[in-house]
Amino acid sequence: MSLLFLSGGGGGYAVVINTWKRYDLLKRSVAHYSGCAGVDAVHVVWSEPQEPTEELLGSILNCSRRGQGGGAAEVRFVINNEDSLNNRFRPIEGLTADAVFSVDDDLIVPCSTLWFAFGVWQGAPSAMVGFVPRMHWLADPGSNTKEYRYGSWWSVWWTGTYSMVLSKASFFHRQYLDLYTNHMLPSIRNYVNENRNCEDIAMSFLVANATGAPPVWVQGRIFEIGSSGISSLKGHDLQRSKCLKTFSAMYGHMPLVATTLKAVDSRTSWFW
Repeated sequence: MSLLFLSGGGGGYAVVINTWKRYDLLKRSVAHYSGCAGVDAVHVVWSEPQEPTEELLGSILNCSRRGQGGGAAEVRFVINNEDSLNNRFRPIEGLTADAVFSVDDDLIVPCSTLWFAFGVWQGAPSAMVGFVPRMHWLADPGSNTKEYRYGSWWSVWWTGTYSMVLSKASFFHRQYLDLYTNHMLPSIRNYVNENRNCEDIAMSFLVANATGAPPVWVQGRIFEIGSSGISSLKGHDLQRSKCLKTFSAMYGHMPLVATTLKAVDSRTSWFW
C-alpha cells in the first residue's frame, strides 16, 4: 500500500474527540477545542448504547458558545450503533478538512501548542504527528522468533527513540480514516474489538506501512483531566506487546520505523 499526499491543505483542521460516559470531561474538552485557532469543527465520537440526551447536547453546545462568545467552532456528534474502539477511526460524513486531530476526552492540549503541531503536520501531511510517543523493541534481537515488547514513556525518555505517536493526541490525514475502516486487514479490526485495546497501535501500523516512514513527535505540555482508562488497567503493557506481535504477524513484517526526531517550538524552549 502506498500513498501520495500532494499537500497538507490550507485552512484549518477537524478535532475528533473519542468519549465514553465521562460527560464532565467531554464538556471541558469541547469547550476548550471549539475555541482553538484553526479548528473548523469538533466531532464527538459517540459509541454508547443510548444516544446523547437533549439535555447533554444542549449543555455541550452552550459550553462551546459560552467559551467563545458565540464564535466557537461547530460541534457535531458522530453516533455509532455499536461500542467499538474502531469507531474513532470511522470516516466522518461532512468532514472537509484534510487534517484530523484525534484526541481522548480527558486530554487537553493548549491551543498555541496545538497550532504549532498543526504547522508541523502541514509540512509532513502523510505522517502521524503527535504528543504521546511510544516505542517497540525486539524482546530477543538474536532470536529468529519476532517477539516484540511495548516501550512506554519511560523507554522513550531513557533512549530518546520512538516508533509510534498515539492517536490519543495526534494529527493525521483524513484519508487514513477510510484506509483503516475499509482497506486495513479485517482481522486487525476484529482483534481490536475482541480485546478492546490497541486501535492506536493498529493506526500506527497502518500509517507506517503506507509511508515507510516514522511519525513525528511534537514536544509540548498536555494536560490529563481524567484518571481512569484502558491504560490504567493491570497488564496493559503486556497486552500491548501481544498486539505488536499479532499485528506484525498479520502484516508479515514489522512496519514501524524508529526515529529520534523531535519537533520543538523554539519560542517556548529554554535550550538550544
